[in-house]
Amino acid sequence: MGKEVKRKWLEIGVGTLFYLAALSTRKYQSQEKTIQCILYLIPYIIISFETYWEMLKGIRKFQFFNENLLMILATIGAFCIGKNAEAAGAMLFFQIGILIEKIAFGRTKKSIAKFMDIRPDSANLKTDTEEESVLPEKLNIGDVIIIKPGDRIPVDAVVTFGNSTIDKKALTGEYEPVEVKPGDRLYSGSINLSGGLEAKVKKLYRDSTASRIVDLVENANNKKAETENLAARFTKYYTPVVILLGILVMILPPMMLPGHETEKWIYRGLIFLVAACPSGLLVSVPLAFLGGIGAASRQGILIKGCDYVEALSKTETFVFDKTGTLTEGVFHVRAIEPKNMTEAELLDIASAAEAYSTHPIALSLRESCKSEIDLGRVDAVQEFSGFGIKAKVDGKDVIVGNYKFMVREGIFFAPANRSGTAVYVAVSGEYAGYILIDDVIRKDVRRLMQWLHKHNMEAVMLTGDNEETAHAVAKELRMDYVYAELLPEDKVEQLEEFIDSQMESEKLAFVGDGINDAPVLARADIGIAMGGLGADAALEAADIILMEDEPSRIINAIRISRGTLRSVKENMIFAVGMKVFLLVLAFFGLVTMQNAIFADMGVMLLNILNSFWVIKYPE
Repeated sequence: MGKEVKRKWLEIGVGTLFYLAALSTRKYQSQEKTIQCILYLIPYIIISFETYWEMLKGIRKFQFFNENLLMILATIGAFCIGKNAEAAGAMLFFQIGILIEKIAFGRTKKSIAKFMDIRPDSANLKTDTEEESVLPEKLNIGDVIIIKPGDRIPVDAVVTFGNSTIDKKALTGEYEPVEVKPGDRLYSGSINLSGGLEAKVKKLYRDSTASRIVDLVENANNKKAETENLAARFTKYYTPVVILLGILVMILPPMMLPGHETEKWIYRGLIFLVAACPSGLLVSVPLAFLGGIGAASRQGILIKGCDYVEALSKTETFVFDKTGTLTEGVFHVRAIEPKNMTEAELLDIASAAEAYSTHPIALSLRESCKSEIDLGRVDAVQEFSGFGIKAKVDGKDVIVGNYKFMVREGIFFAPANRSGTAVYVAVSGEYAGYILIDDVIRKDVRRLMQWLHKHNMEAVMLTGDNEETAHAVAKELRMDYVYAELLPEDKVEQLEEFIDSQMESEKLAFVGDGINDAPVLARADIGIAMGGLGADAALEAADIILMEDEPSRIINAIRISRGTLRSVKENMIFAVGMKVFLLVLAFFGLVTMQNAIFADMGVMLLNILNSFWVIKYPE
């Protein structure tokens, strides 16, 4: 329990004792109105201090039209007309409502924090003579750490010695442990399950995966959703309106209806102000959004803000990158078609030219080359995004790239007419053949596409791959539109055309691998990065991050977002409807101040319970 909640418990406890004491002496003090007023002022002052303090802070910022103002006006007015017990009681129940709100928010944040408790307390640093336990913040890049079975990995590192299995559930939502060996990457926040490991630190604690994920989730609620801002704006204008209506209730009926007691209508007007308090509405909206973000994080889906939860629920078009998103991004050489050289020579030259590239195609070429590449053979490497690579290999000018690169460089060649990705090679300005490579469609992509089509959403592919390969993948997945042979800037341009053509209320999401799609991820209404674990570009550019390479998790993200918005709308309709009902009852004098506050607490509790199903979204 936080200090703020404990203090509130203490205030309410002490205030309640004084309030009950005042009630117990009421019959003895019936003739002494001053003493009775003082007896009720004591608990009132104890329990209302925070309300007045918040009011003063709001006045300094010119933001004082809220529920605190309504309660202060109503209770001061009640004291002025001698309704002392009602004034103190109304403020007491109002503070109990605030306590319930704090407890609800605290428990929600605690449930998220408990799941996200992935930052380790210590690390085992290997020194020249011994093993030393240090704080993870003290580790430097290049340090060697020892990770024992059961230890949580303190920082991002690379295994240098040992074999083990790693539990990444807290990061990715994936229950199946993964095996690691020397050379494999370790992500902070994962748990070492079996064997002892030695690993070299690759990132400082503050830059490691666990630290950045926790910061993202903790700060997500700072970005307000449109609906949440609407509720705040509604309250800003709602409060002065109900204050005016309350004043009219106090003065108009006695003036227009002869014989009606002025004090009775003043009391009804004060009840009107109490009944108008929008606490139930204000607490339930952010609580539902916070619950949605927490539910998503338990599914291995990081949502950077409440506004993205809302935007995802309105998304009608999903645009996908192909390589590494719809496909695994693990290429395999399927065919080699050389000209004036052998297959082995063509593969050797292409692999050497791609020796320094980290592109998936370059990796596949190097893996297929049986001989180890001597980097001394390679010089003057130039990489052209969206085209290919130029390099000197064994002193010869080599060009390796796609169809557009050959055309741009003026190479006369015969285009491949087979499905797959063709990598063309030219040596000393002469065409030397092509290497055909294939990628594999991810296992769960078909499930995602079927779900999108079932719910009348459009699926579009943007890719730099050739037309034939792109259309073959699009046809297999039954995608609505496909745009091939696009450069990175072409993807951004095409995305902007989609955004310009959609209705204002519709949203567009781009799904990419988060490595080379940063510009498109940033430009889309919602950027969804797949396999964001340890990918800095994904964490920076994307709005939603899938921590595993599983596109079908988008289905869960959409369901959570829609469920969150449904809960928010239900809460708003119920809260506003009950307010109108209470205001009518207050006008006719059918409720007391305490009744009005009790009703508001009831609305708050029901809205909180309605929000909890999002928080408890099944694993």
